[in-house]
Amino acid sequence: MGKIRTRVLGDETVEKQQKAEQKQRSHEKKIEKKKVHLAGMKGGARTVSVEADEASLAKMEKAKAILEQPTPTPNLPKTPKSPKAKPRGKKYKEAKKLVDRTKLYQLKDAVELLRKMKISKFDESVELHLNVDEAGLKGEVELPHSTGQTVKVTVVDDTVLANIEKGKIDFDVLVTHPSYMPKLAKFAKILGPKGLMPNPKAGTISTNPEEVVKKFSKGVLRWKTESKFPLVHQMIGKISLDTKALVENAEKFIHSVKTNHIKKAFIKSTMSPSLKLDIDSFS
Repeated sequence: MGKIRTRVLGDETVEKQQKAEQKQRSHEKKIEKKKVHLAGMKGGARTVSVEADEASLAKMEKAKAILEQPTPTPNLPKTPKSPKAKPRGKKYKEAKKLVDRTKLYQLKDAVELLRKMKISKFDESVELHLNVDEAGLKGEVELPHSTGQTVKVTVVDDTVLANIEKGKIDFDVLVTHPSYMPKLAKFAKILGPKGLMPNPKAGTISTNPEEVVKKFSKGVLRWKTESKFPLVHQMIGKISLDTKALVENAEKFIHSVKTNHIKKAFIKSTMSPSLKLDIDSFS
C-alpha cells in the first residue's frame, strides 16, 4: 500500500493547511514529470537531472517531430512523355479500307490504287521504300521519265567555296574540276554527311564538269541506304504522271538496287497508306 495521510476534520485552519500542502505535492509531481535526464556519465555514476522549462520542452517536441517525418523522395527528372500519335483523318481511314494488308500487289495495280486513294489537293509524290539485306548499298540511275523534281547541279568555283564557308548550301549535286579538290578538302566534314562531297565513284569529279552537269540535270538519281539501317527511300515521280511512266520509273529504280538485295518493297504517295509490292514479279 502507498502512504496513508490523515486529515483533521472540523478545524478550518488545519484543513486549509492540509489542502495547501496537497496542492504543493501535486505541483511538485507535475514538475518531476517534466524533468529530463542527460546521459554523460559512465558506469553506475548518477545521472544529472535538470528541470526543463516549457520552451525547452517545446523545442524537444519539435525536433522529435522532424526526426519522425518520412525521408522525402528526391526530385528526379521526369521522364518525357511519348508524343501522342496524331489521329488520322476521315479521308485517310476511308483510303486505308481499300488496302488489303495480306496482299502482295503487282506494280501497275498498286499505282492505279494510289490514284484512287489520293486525298489531298496538291500533287503528291510517289515514293518507293525498300528493306534491303545490308546497309551501305548505293548507286545511281537515270530514270526514263522526269520525277517532276528539279535537281540543282552546281560547278565549284571561288564563289561557291565562299558560300559553303558561310554555311550557304543551295544545291543538290556538286560537281568540280580536279584542280579544286585541295580547296574542297577542308569542307569534307560539312559536305560528306550530306552526301554532297564530289568523288570519282559518283562521277562528280571531271575535267569536263559542264558535261557532268548535263547528265545530272536530265534526272540521274544517286541513291544509298540510310547510314545505320538497311533502308532505301526514293521519290520516283508525281501522282500526276500517267500510270505507265510511274511504273517504268519504279521498275528502273528497283533494278538499279537489284532484286536479290531487296527483302521487302513498299510504294505509297505522300498522304496515302503503303502497299506491299510483289518482288518476285520484277525478276
